[in-house]
Amino acid sequence: MKRLRILHIDSGTSWRGGQRQALLLALGLREAGHEPLLIGPPYCPLVLRARAAGLAVATVRMRGDWDVAAAKRIRARLHTWRADIVHAHDARSHAIALIALIGQPATPLIVTRRVPFAPKAVRIKYGGRVTRFIAISRAVRDAMVKSGIAASRIQVVHSGVAPLARSYPQRDWRAEFGWPVDAVICGVVGAMTVEKGIDLLPEITRQIPVELAKRARLVLIGPGEKATMMIGPVTAHAAGFVEEVGASIAGLDMLWHPSRVEGLGTSVIDAMTLAVPPIAFATGGLPEVIDQWVSGVLVRPGDTSSFAGAAARLIDDPEQRRVLAEGARARAKSFTVQAMTEQTEAVYDSVLAE
Repeated sequence: MKRLRILHIDSGTSWRGGQRQALLLALGLREAGHEPLLIGPPYCPLVLRARAAGLAVATVRMRGDWDVAAAKRIRARLHTWRADIVHAHDARSHAIALIALIGQPATPLIVTRRVPFAPKAVRIKYGGRVTRFIAISRAVRDAMVKSGIAASRIQVVHSGVAPLARSYPQRDWRAEFGWPVDAVICGVVGAMTVEKGIDLLPEITRQIPVELAKRARLVLIGPGEKATMMIGPVTAHAAGFVEEVGASIAGLDMLWHPSRVEGLGTSVIDAMTLAVPPIAFATGGLPEVIDQWVSGVLVRPGDTSSFAGAAARLIDDPEQRRVLAEGARARAKSFTVQAMTEQTEAVYDSVLAE
């Protein structure tokens, strides 16, 4: 494949899974010999991290889906940089890219979609000007097809994760908080929002048998204030945002992932790479990641009783945790940045050939 200039656009102002994937893809494409240029809002985490990694970066304020001023600035970059492909990574940048590319039918527009629910404004935003859609899971693709988007225009490319560094010691949560040496450390990783099921934790913990709940400790790893608390009968600690997330996750015995909506679940894959088995609701793309009772446990969406039952079983059975940990690590090897990059390159190659 020839050396390509790919203009990536992401409007996110925070650091979440989509921004991480945009950065990993840009780095993977550079490693493969291409020239990525990443455009994002000024001072956003994605721009700062991309610049620190030595990627070509430009900044544009993007105030809304149909921000004409932002589209004009991106259009100017498109002209001066002579991009072969424009790749939009979220809904806002998708809309702005459509405006920026008016009158330029020869430049392919690739749009990545990460959420497993029906898109809005299908006739306007999802029309023929988008050359190809990339869905991060079959669940995302199926939601798009149900909305009337032709399956032939959608390519599934699973997100990839970079191996989390293991060169530093794993975080010893028991020693840090004076918890018993035989405590079973469970963790929740990611945004602490209702969408991610944080509000379901009290209901889940109250359904774990009391003696097993007393043996468990719950760590919340994600944005928020640091605090120690009780969640139902389980002692919990909110660790806040952590820099060495690999060390923090590696110190867990299992991951609880009560998310209501999940495009794929890269935080689950992160845990699996570190041999931390997950329990999750079988929603969105998670059934594409977790093999039932091989690399983790899936329960019916919203079924907190079954979630609690799976947690109780793993709290009580260290051998089962060990077997699932080995399966989790093996399964996670299917979700690499290299695979994501190569499959995205294949999409680029396909649309340029057409």
